[in-house]
Amino acid sequence: MAQPTPEKVDRKARSQLTPVPAKTRPPDERVRDFREILILHTPAEARAEASRCLQCANAPCQQACPLHNDIPQALGLLAEGDFAGAAAVYRQTNPLPEVCGRVCPERFCQDACTLKRLGRPLDTRRLEAFVSTYVRETAGVPLPEIAPATGTRVAVVGAGPAGLTVAETLTRLGHRVVVFEQYPAPGGMMLYGIPRFKLGAEIVQAKIAWLQALGIEIRCHVTVGRDVTLPQLLAEYDAVFLGTGAQEQYRADLPGETLAGIYDATQFLCRANLPPEILPEAWQAPLDVGPRVHVIGGGNTAIDCMRTAARLPGVREVTCYYRRSMQEMPAEPEEYRHALEEWGNFVWLACPVEFLGDEAGRLRAITYQRMKLGDPDESGRCRPECVPGLEITLEVNTAVLALGYRPAKQPLAGLTELRLGRGGVIEVDAPETGRTSVPRLFAAGDVVHGAHLLAPAVADALSVARAIDAFLRA
Repeated sequence: MAQPTPEKVDRKARSQLTPVPAKTRPPDERVRDFREILILHTPAEARAEASRCLQCANAPCQQACPLHNDIPQALGLLAEGDFAGAAAVYRQTNPLPEVCGRVCPERFCQDACTLKRLGRPLDTRRLEAFVSTYVRETAGVPLPEIAPATGTRVAVVGAGPAGLTVAETLTRLGHRVVVFEQYPAPGGMMLYGIPRFKLGAEIVQAKIAWLQALGIEIRCHVTVGRDVTLPQLLAEYDAVFLGTGAQEQYRADLPGETLAGIYDATQFLCRANLPPEILPEAWQAPLDVGPRVHVIGGGNTAIDCMRTAARLPGVREVTCYYRRSMQEMPAEPEEYRHALEEWGNFVWLACPVEFLGDEAGRLRAITYQRMKLGDPDESGRCRPECVPGLEITLEVNTAVLALGYRPAKQPLAGLTELRLGRGGVIEVDAPETGRTSVPRLFAAGDVVHGAHLLAPAVADALSVARAIDAFLRA
């Protein structure tokens, strides 16, 4: 179907149309299960919402999107009822539109919408989620043409967003790709990091099945650095891509941190959200969670842990303790709002100093130190400082440590010549090329930048995949 040109769009009339945003399930209903809270648009609702697009010539939404999706073109097709065409536009620049449409923050495309000035921005993220999901469920996602085989082989380490993006791109360009994944199932953070109430497992599994139909081989239960080393992969393959993300969690290093009832964030989220058969063997036992849960941290992962805990049987109270104030909290505002809707509690300027156990070695209380904000640190946020003499000990049954992530060291075993930066990130010559200090070894995503959001990792992975292709053809 033909789209209206920007010159022919009646922007004034469109700006006055009633918004039709996607909805979420009521809090008192959604906290009872782990089903997705997002209620996607109906086809009629999606067309009505897409019809509000002003078709801006400079497309600020497209510029703000890390993947630079052609959102005006996609919404123009969607408004006309060409769902397949709209989904195809998203797929031109985004290999994971169903995922990004659900987990991207408002501050990308949605906040950049021109209609934001009127307080009625387009629901751009959810329209991407709707049309990509609708087309997959009703017609299926067609397999693309694959370029003639180049005869080269590439090993991809990590079956998360960055690794799968590189694998898909290089396979379409004619290279043979094998993906190595340490967990029992592929998906990376999409499966083992994002709770099911934000991203249904069936979406990730459908993408994996599509990639395997494309011809990508995925070997799970393979830990690089233990079962096979990077030097071995470099000897066997023409190029190796590292997309292992930032999986190692920071510890509090406080007395009592190893007590029963204290969990790190990843283990807690996985054991609560996923069936045992796709968990590492050490995590397959049911969680033992008491009625009072404390989550320590202030990022998106801390919010995920809060909302997960609220859905567990027997939990009556979930409280987040953060050492800075709400203004410094790195969690996205939308995530914070969802936690409040689900009756989460927040205590600001409080930092744990000791975990106390009972005779059986189980957590019974946490002592917190009152903090105050000092001068800004290297992150630009005000540095938390202790207020002497202001401590409090609170009874608690379960604690979850969500203190942030850094790249794991194990996958890098045997590569002493690999240059690392602060926090263990891998140094590359440029994010666009992903070349490391080791010949034929490339990297992108969180393993290069540290823990970050999904869309920027995918954007970098797409660019690095093209750089790998150019290198292999040189």
